[in-house]
Amino acid sequence: MSTETETTLTTLRTRPRRLRAGGRLRDLVRETRLSADQLIMPHFVLPTDSADEPLSSMPGISRYGVRDLVARVVADAHLGIRAVLLFGTPEEGAKDEQGSAASRPDSAVARAVGEIKQKLGDDIVVVTDVCLCAYTSHGHCGVLRHGRVINDETLPLLEAMAVAHARAGADLVAPSDMMDGRVAAIRAGLDDAGFADTGVLSYAVKYASAYYGPFRDAAESSPASGDRKAYQMDPANVREAIREARLDEGEGADILMVKPALAYLDVIRAVRAETVLPLAAYNVSGEYSAVKAAAERGWMDEGAVVRENLRAMARAGADIIITYHARDALEQGWL
Repeated sequence: MSTETETTLTTLRTRPRRLRAGGRLRDLVRETRLSADQLIMPHFVLPTDSADEPLSSMPGISRYGVRDLVARVVADAHLGIRAVLLFGTPEEGAKDEQGSAASRPDSAVARAVGEIKQKLGDDIVVVTDVCLCAYTSHGHCGVLRHGRVINDETLPLLEAMAVAHARAGADLVAPSDMMDGRVAAIRAGLDDAGFADTGVLSYAVKYASAYYGPFRDAAESSPASGDRKAYQMDPANVREAIREARLDEGEGADILMVKPALAYLDVIRAVRAETVLPLAAYNVSGEYSAVKAAAERGWMDEGAVVRENLRAMARAGADIIITYHARDALEQGWL
């Protein structure tokens, strides 16, 4: 038999298209799978009982008062959303240079955590963002002096905030500030306060990204001056991401995160190769709003794009996906 014939027969025998033909067969051999259990829905909590403020830059997303937030979370739980990430804002006039309102036991986040857990108990995982930017008068993520964020003076403030959230009932606290050593400080603070079972989901790899614009409007957390490039990562770097992830794992993080997600799929893959810890990807506000805007103009099929994006994050190595699309994905059957 000639080499040419052998090659032809081999080509005919090997047909990858055989497994792409039927819908059920295609589903059977799918390599990357998504489920509601992998999704975390972010929420913005206002320091009031009742409020529902739609966000113009994030269609479909609102800032809620505590009571309305609890109702929204309970309704979402019936859809299958069993994990939430809470961001808070202080009462008017409560911002100061130290962000002291962040650790108050009656903060919007602490109240929301307590009421959500009272309603849903262990049927919901409540994660709280731990950062000072929404609570400081200058909008930076730590103590600011002469235009520079002071790392080590910020750590006790983050620790106090994390302990306040744990005391309210948070299952996981998620430091997003990008101070060096904050995971170790928070872990020690939680343990010393008797919350050894409260986990740390670390924003281990957080870039100084242009994709955060809508979020900063929602959380009222834009810096009054300067930017966050001195403590958030350079988008050009990936080896640094591995270093950051290793440091946070060594300090006691239980789950690592890469933020943003879509422009950093290579980073998700690189971090996944370096750790056995669960890995989260944050599909951030700008990524969400870009899809919404294009869909509203009829430029893209929103469901198809959301499905493709979420699968890409999971395919890159994310075990957990934090996304504002979680509710839509489940309501519309986009998974």
